Amino acid sequence: MNVSISKFGLGLLCLSFAAPSLHAQQKALVNTSSSTHAKLSSVDMGSVAWTTGFWADRFDVCQKSMIPTMWALYHSDRNHAYKNFEIAAGLAKGEHKGPPFHDGDFFKLLEAVAASYAVTHDPKLDQQLDEAIALIAKVQRPDGYLSTHSTIAELNNPGQKAAFKNRLNFETYNLGHLMTAACVHYRATGKTTMLDLARKSTDYLYNFYKKASPELARNAICPSHYMGVVEMYRTTRDPRYLELAKSLIDIRGLVAEVGTDDNQDRIPFRQMQQAGGHAVRANYLFAGAADVYAETGDATLLTTLNRMWDDVTQRKMYVTGACGALYDGVSPDGTAYKPDTVQKIHQAYGRDYQLPNFTAHGETCANIGNVLWNWRMLQVSGNAKYADVLETALYNSVLSGISLDGQRFLYTNPLAYSDALPFQQRWSKDRVDYISLSNCCPPNVVRTIAEVNNYMYSTSDKGLWVNLYGGNKLSTKLRNGAALSLNQETNYPWDGNVKLTLDEAPKKPFSMFLRVPAWCDGATLLVNGKPIVATLTPGTYAEINRSWKKGDRVELQLPMPAQLLEANPLVEETRNQVAVKRGPIVYCLETKDFPANQKISALTLPATASLQPKPVTIGGSQMMSLTGHGTLAPEAQWGSQLYRKLPAQQPTPVPVTLIPYYAWGNRGHSDMEVWIPVSR
Repeated sequence: MNVSISKFGLGLLCLSFAAPSLHAQQKALVNTSSSTHAKLSSVDMGSVAWTTGFWADRFDVCQKSMIPTMWALYHSDRNHAYKNFEIAAGLAKGEHKGPPFHDGDFFKLLEAVAASYAVTHDPKLDQQLDEAIALIAKVQRPDGYLSTHSTIAELNNPGQKAAFKNRLNFETYNLGHLMTAACVHYRATGKTTMLDLARKSTDYLYNFYKKASPELARNAICPSHYMGVVEMYRTTRDPRYLELAKSLIDIRGLVAEVGTDDNQDRIPFRQMQQAGGHAVRANYLFAGAADVYAETGDATLLTTLNRMWDDVTQRKMYVTGACGALYDGVSPDGTAYKPDTVQKIHQAYGRDYQLPNFTAHGETCANIGNVLWNWRMLQVSGNAKYADVLETALYNSVLSGISLDGQRFLYTNPLAYSDALPFQQRWSKDRVDYISLSNCCPPNVVRTIAEVNNYMYSTSDKGLWVNLYGGNKLSTKLRNGAALSLNQETNYPWDGNVKLTLDEAPKKPFSMFLRVPAWCDGATLLVNGKPIVATLTPGTYAEINRSWKKGDRVELQLPMPAQLLEANPLVEETRNQVAVKRGPIVYCLETKDFPANQKISALTLPATASLQPKPVTIGGSQMMSLTGHGTLAPEAQWGSQLYRKLPAQQPTPVPVTLIPYYAWGNRGHSDMEVWIPVSR
């Protein structure tokens, strides 16, 4: 970094004595209200309350099951995360148990609780947060360093210095989630208890990176702290934090000998040409870089982000929005003429169009990273294409990571599963209540579901932007301070009719921007029952500018017939196959909907298949299945054969039922496929 600490000395005297005024502070989940290079800003946390429908149901399960289940788990000896804090605080004796990133995952849970409190104001949640924060404070060193893994190692081995001795200890990852959770807690409660801890930790990182060697300064595995440091800057307005965030990107790749493709730091960020390596780390990096761009306007960052986004969405992302095709691989893709440049990668993006289905990795955290990245790109640009990707990931590859009852979880999200596979994959394909080797995904998906209401709306100088659809009540203010409240009624994503009724409207004219999803053809728009002449191009926002009054109704009608999608023919695994999508929901076949002893792999859909929605209840949740007809090939006994002659027998017409992909595996163990052979 080019600016010395002493340069900010006078400013720090003003910044450090108290937390910023909450009355002057916008309380959005990602606060771009003062970000000069962000077109949109979010509404305050708590401004959107679910009423009925899909997300109201998921939020209800989050409050009644997801958070209590996760809270009990993280306080149990089985998980040991809370116990680690007690040991590190000197309140108990013992060893650290669990992965070194356990702290960060506990902080994600605290963020979920705080985000829920912003809506429910449940005093029990507030009390739980107070107790946890008080314990964390007992662990933090006076200089701001915080890690139960290292602190316990030092307590049990006097004289040993464990801090930042191994980049795989995930210290900055943990601190990043502390920062993000602290900002959410402050905005939800107005309390500074956790923010004070995060400020000390951010100060520690600032001083650490000032003094560390170039090799040590790049100690950043899974860079959640990029987002965290920027959010701390937005909350405190301490200029050192923005300086730190810029430096964190600048130092990537400066020492090639210690960089890895898996960690995206073998070359400088601005020189990256393709998305590669560990998909969680990549998507967190991209989200953090987007945050830095929003504050600085550094066009070189946006150029790289656009290049990465095009690469991911056009060549490397699953139809479900999942990211990271490979369990393990090599980079650069095993074809280098210099073998010593080839590196192992894991849980990673693969080659262009390399999207296996049975062995798809698609870690839930990577898919959440896709949401975080696209949300920030949407705020920066106002371009609906980012909301389209966010919505696809949210409804499909994020929700698939948790059971409908909120108590079991998937680490990976394959697009096909079969018991006939002759090998066992590393991660369970049945949801489990605890992923002992790496429980990062469960609290991550819980915090994401707790925070979906914050993605529904944005504001700009022109007015209100409606990004996502679901039954809710909004109470907010536009950029000019004018109060606005409305009620959104819809059965989305099962029905494309959306009605917005204004309960309070500013006196001056303003625009409402309603997103027309990229999958939707033939959208129509009415105001007070009368059709509106507006541009309703798929994948854009439709703008209505006028004077509004209380009681005005806006009706958006989004036709959502079932669609058959095909992949680029360069995706080898899905040639002559189709995926089925209705609205934002991707569908799949499951053996539970087939007669006994019939294999879903033998089914073929006609290219002209007519699939109709039919209500169904799975795991206590109401949803829409799709029903139609296909053909079933005669059952084949392969034995040990690799190849055989094509049988001459005729396929049999059969009824077909598909269910939402996110709901697979909720009726017991089952084979599943998203991509289905098609007859043309």
